[in-house]
Amino acid sequence: MESPYRSYSEHLRRTYGQAVYRIGVDAHFSCPNRQGDGSGGCAYCDGTGSASTYLRHRESRFKHDSAFQDAVSAHAQREPMELAARIALVEKQVARGKQFISNRYHSQLYSLYFQAYTNTYDSIGALKALYDAGLEQGPFVELIVSTRSDCIDDEVVALLGSYQNRVKRVWVELGLQTADEQTLSLLERNEGVKHYISAVNSLHSAGIGVCTHVILGLPGEGKDAYMRTAQLVNQVHSEAVKIHNLHVCGGTRLDGWYRQGEVSVASMRRHVQQSILFLRCLNPSIVIERMMCETPSHRLVSPRHFADKHQFLEAVRAEMHEKGYRQGDNYAW
Repeated sequence: MESPYRSYSEHLRRTYGQAVYRIGVDAHFSCPNRQGDGSGGCAYCDGTGSASTYLRHRESRFKHDSAFQDAVSAHAQREPMELAARIALVEKQVARGKQFISNRYHSQLYSLYFQAYTNTYDSIGALKALYDAGLEQGPFVELIVSTRSDCIDDEVVALLGSYQNRVKRVWVELGLQTADEQTLSLLERNEGVKHYISAVNSLHSAGIGVCTHVILGLPGEGKDAYMRTAQLVNQVHSEAVKIHNLHVCGGTRLDGWYRQGEVSVASMRRHVQQSILFLRCLNPSIVIERMMCETPSHRLVSPRHFADKHQFLEAVRAEMHEKGYRQGDNYAW
């Protein structure tokens, strides 16, 4: 049965004729929203910089259903690392990722994904050296760089644009989270909607694709806020979206608010409903790359009982099919 939304896996198969697998790397970047001791940051960030668990080797002993471990979620201070060591780290991670994907999925199509922390927060020389080091381990069909909107400038755009002759597509992932400035201020993002709009416009002017991250269920937000966020994503012509349910990681300010009863998190049922609402407001051409968080259980305060990704996506598809909903059926053309 045809998907009621534009799924990422289907998009990749239509574009490249087969599955494409991401190789995520942690190039030891930092974040301008954090202090040198690892404190600060956005209210929901536990200092891991959204690094995948497989990139955090000290946590390899934990399993998907491990109990929450408060000590693991303490603020993470990144010790300085020389550029040569960072380059070697990237090369090692790419080699390991290619070997794993080849053995498990028998695929030869890869995307290089600079995932952890703010991957344009460095000098242009360092950025070029790190991106080059990763791409030289290719070939890759796509280069994907995750960053903050306030870390996009003309030099960064020019550098990223220069890689369009080495891969079939360059993407930048930007964290909008919400179109509501008051919520962004509460979360202490220290960047606003104007930064997001400016960054998207700059990237698009160079032919670079944009994937926008949004969070549903933020404090004080509901249907109207989700619709406004969808409208902004449509307005700037973001080509893709990653949807996250609000979740509480240990050691964060959000954790403190949650323990004091000031914040609630959605059940699976509620997140299914709010995700469908958001999808119905999105331009149907926008690719849906993700629809829920997959934070490792040992770092997760709440929700503790939530379906896995496959169960969740099946619930979304089943309800949309049952009610005749499709992505974009409430989109204002």
